[in-house]
Amino acid sequence: MLMCASALVLAQGTLPVLHPLDAKGRVTYFVAEGPPSSGFHPGDRDLAVWALKQWERALAGVLHFEPSAENDAEVRVFWVPAGDGRYGEMRAFQSGPLRGAAVFIRPDTSALAPAIANAARQDPLMRDTVVYLTCLHELGHALGLEHTAAIADIMYFFGYGGDIPGFFNRYRLQLHTRSDIATTSGLSASDIARVRALYKK
Repeated sequence: MLMCASALVLAQGTLPVLHPLDAKGRVTYFVAEGPPSSGFHPGDRDLAVWALKQWERALAGVLHFEPSAENDAEVRVFWVPAGDGRYGEMRAFQSGPLRGAAVFIRPDTSALAPAIANAARQDPLMRDTVVYLTCLHELGHALGLEHTAAIADIMYFFGYGGDIPGFFNRYRLQLHTRSDIATTSGLSASDIARVRALYKK
């Protein structure tokens, strides 16, 4: 299923710029199961859904995310093996009248930078933090948000450098149990203001 989805996105090509989703209050989504080679854990689907719901809360009712079949989904989340140091990727797609975004998440934290990989290996909540915040970031792109240069933002671009382990650790320190991820925002005030500006009522 993952290979078919990837082929569809590549065949349709990548849109030249990010755009807000074509949505009138309702956005359909699909979260795939991941292949064993990706380092996927069954609970990772929860992390992706929690990230979607966090953006929904940030938008204060302007958008509502609803699950759907893959072919009908405007936002599609897939799990892929780690490669070339990236945590995730978003690709816009056009399939007939449906314009949307495919998000590819690499949940194998052992393939990341040693400081992050070691912390995730020793602490399952740090591992889930990395995967969740990656989902939150890439889904921000799916909604139309660009990178920022402010490390307080979830949309911060790691290419600017800075304390990347600290980026994840500041969120991890807010968690006591895994279920806290569902209600603990990883968004900055700037992230929220920018996404609301894209989806004004």
